[in-house]
Amino acid sequence: MKKKIYFFSSLLLAVTILSCNQKKEEPKAKEPAPYKVVQVSKTNTTLLAEYPTKLEGITDIDIRPKVDGYIEKIYVDEGQEVKKGQLLFKLETQTANQDAAAAKAKVDVAQVEVNRLKPLVDRKIISDVQLETAKANLASAKSTYQSIIARINYATITSPVNGIVGTLPLRIGSYVSSQTAQPLTRISDISKVYAYFSVNEKEQLDIMMNAEGKTFQDKIANMPPVNLVLSNGDVYQEKGKIETFSGQANTQTGSFNVRASFPNPNRLLRSGGSGTIQIPTNLKDVVLIPQNATVELQDKRIALIVDQENKVKFVPIEVRAVPGGEYFVVDKGLNANDKFLVEGVGIITEGTPIKPEVIDLKELNNPKK
Repeated sequence: MKKKIYFFSSLLLAVTILSCNQKKEEPKAKEPAPYKVVQVSKTNTTLLAEYPTKLEGITDIDIRPKVDGYIEKIYVDEGQEVKKGQLLFKLETQTANQDAAAAKAKVDVAQVEVNRLKPLVDRKIISDVQLETAKANLASAKSTYQSIIARINYATITSPVNGIVGTLPLRIGSYVSSQTAQPLTRISDISKVYAYFSVNEKEQLDIMMNAEGKTFQDKIANMPPVNLVLSNGDVYQEKGKIETFSGQANTQTGSFNVRASFPNPNRLLRSGGSGTIQIPTNLKDVVLIPQNATVELQDKRIALIVDQENKVKFVPIEVRAVPGGEYFVVDKGLNANDKFLVEGVGIITEGTPIKPEVIDLKELNNPKK
């Protein structure tokens, strides 16, 4: 009888221990993990639209000869700064000089004839017809002589403007004429430089609608200064100004031609150079979101927000990039009371419950230590 009692007690003890172990092994409900979120708020920012551009001097003049001849002298070098009226080239004029001497002799002969006939006409010894004929011959001789002198003068070629000498494709001894395909050189006035670029119709409308002013010209006059990023990536120190938009869109490309001007006091910019124009657009009361707080999903930009149950929800948003590559301007998709995740983006799945920790957007760039 005692053995039965001991067996029952042992069995009861084993069941009790097993029951306790099962209770200990029951999983506890997992608490939501904390994630940093930012309350949607509005701020001011500046967007920079970028366009490739070509640079030209305010005047780029091809220097071409007006007369035929061989290049006798070149007085300048490539890249040299010259003044208006400065001597550039001289063409050979030996033949022209000989022609001028012969023409001058004919002028002298004609003048002698006029001088001889004039007193005879005055005394009515001969008719004035002979004198008028002699005067006509004198005028013709003078015209021929002046034409040759002009040809000689044209052989001395000077700069029509202040500027910089371009390339010199021809050398001393080259034969040139007004029909020569290549110019002798090009003189560029680069005291101010024009930057030419194109914008499409939508961009043109966005630019003009954000500019202040009633008329088109008022809007252009009130547009903010523009930047020029040089081909080496540096931003040019001088600010530029948009001066003109073409009157109509290009029928083939649908784009508008735009011209901006930049002062060039140090002559750093050269005609024929390239760069990138940056047009700022100042925006007020817009929503910013860090680019790394979004993901691309099926060609859509997605933000992760926290719903009323503190669960993650994916929402599509429409954005524009802010210069610097850190932020987007959100045009559609986020509301004033939304909180978007700035942590775990790209890893956490939709519907995951979280414990939101609200932080200020500025703390992302200046975290508290």
